[in-house]
Amino acid sequence: MKQKALNALIYIISLLPYWFLYLISDGLYYILYYIIGYRKNIVFQNLKNAFPEKTDKERLVIAKKFYRFFPDLLVESIKLKTITAEEVKKKMTLEDVEELTKHLEAGKNVIGVTSHYANWELGIHRLSLITNFPTLIVYKPLNNKDIDTVYNDMRGRFGAEMVPMKQILRHIVKLKGHPNISILVADQTPLYSDSDYFINWLNQETLVYTGAERLSRISKAPVVYCYIGRKPKRGQYFCKFVTLIEDPSGFGEHEITDIHNQFAEQLIRENPEYWLWSHNRWKRKRRK
Repeated sequence: MKQKALNALIYIISLLPYWFLYLISDGLYYILYYIIGYRKNIVFQNLKNAFPEKTDKERLVIAKKFYRFFPDLLVESIKLKTITAEEVKKKMTLEDVEELTKHLEAGKNVIGVTSHYANWELGIHRLSLITNFPTLIVYKPLNNKDIDTVYNDMRGRFGAEMVPMKQILRHIVKLKGHPNISILVADQTPLYSDSDYFINWLNQETLVYTGAERLSRISKAPVVYCYIGRKPKRGQYFCKFVTLIEDPSGFGEHEITDIHNQFAEQLIRENPEYWLWSHNRWKRKRRK
């Protein structure tokens, strides 16, 4: 019953035109920033730790830009319930897509890496529409099963298969001999049982997943970064593909993990307002 009610609510809101959704977003900005102060302590502490070289005023500018973008992300994500394939293509253009397709057409699997940056949810739809090869979206299941199911159904509208991260190896083995792309949102926070590898990332000691590297080695797959960025016009994005690793066999332990995390960090530093600063990314500390 909860799933049906949530589905119905999202469906009704998603039918609203973008101009009206952006009016809602404008109102949400003031509510989240000025009235509720949604996760302000986390956002400002994250920014202070990540950019100690910046002044308080500079970090405040980034924070306000983030809070201005965040409601857009929320309403745009709801719109994905009913958006058409043609609208998806208009909303997100592709750059250097051959960096992805050349590997698939050569019969290789591809390990795609991205981050909680810009509109990664729209990116799922856009990636699903690029090729007929299987597209696996590796995700971390939510504790709330109703929300998890509703959003995964929405994410899979154009053919993407949502795969819990603990099941991805099984899916890749099942698809052996059939080129596919597995997309990992690599800036999530691991459990201690899932990783023990820390790096210096955004000026902080950060526990990171090594799954992209492991999958790349096991399937001998190239690693392609899916850089999703925002254009100046509201609601417009691009996805640029960059091959970071052609052949994983030539790299030492953790090198691939370091490379894709360093690439993501550079993108965030260039336009920090589009990263998910409300995410408590650094709650895992190195055990003594």
